[in-house]
Amino acid sequence: MALHVVLYQPQIPANTGNIARTCAGTGTSLHLIRPLGFSTDDKQLKRAGLDYWEHVDIHYYDSLEDFFTAYPEGQFFYITKFGTNTYSDFNYSDLELDYFFVFGKETTGLPEELRLANEERCLRIPMNENIRSLNLSNTAAILIYEALRQQNFPKLI
Repeated sequence: MALHVVLYQPQIPANTGNIARTCAGTGTSLHLIRPLGFSTDDKQLKRAGLDYWEHVDIHYYDSLEDFFTAYPEGQFFYITKFGTNTYSDFNYSDLELDYFFVFGKETTGLPEELRLANEERCLRIPMNENIRSLNLSNTAAILIYEALRQQNFPKLI
């Protein structure tokens, strides 16, 4: 089926633009859950995505509930520094499934109740104690390319 990046209330336009560019280049769908911390007309957003916006499969939702209602059968993974599993602990190779990588706000992450209700699906990227977290767009790229690597990079040249 497909890979999906879900951004819950993103706040930094350049991060969303960079993620959109990665999505355009990999055939990954992008889902944005409002409220957004910027206008979709923002110059930084458009500059980061360059001229690739027409190739982004992008969807908007007014709430997490609206998003989950639209995709009741997805394989959801919640990306957080509080995850007990690392991103490489899971198998994303089944091309018949939809894999959703859900990211929280840059400043506060995912809602605590969502994390606690899905602890077994909360993933982290290992890092040392010198930083609080990796950049959102870098983290999204790591997850997308790990899943694509496991799938032998379908439809990519």
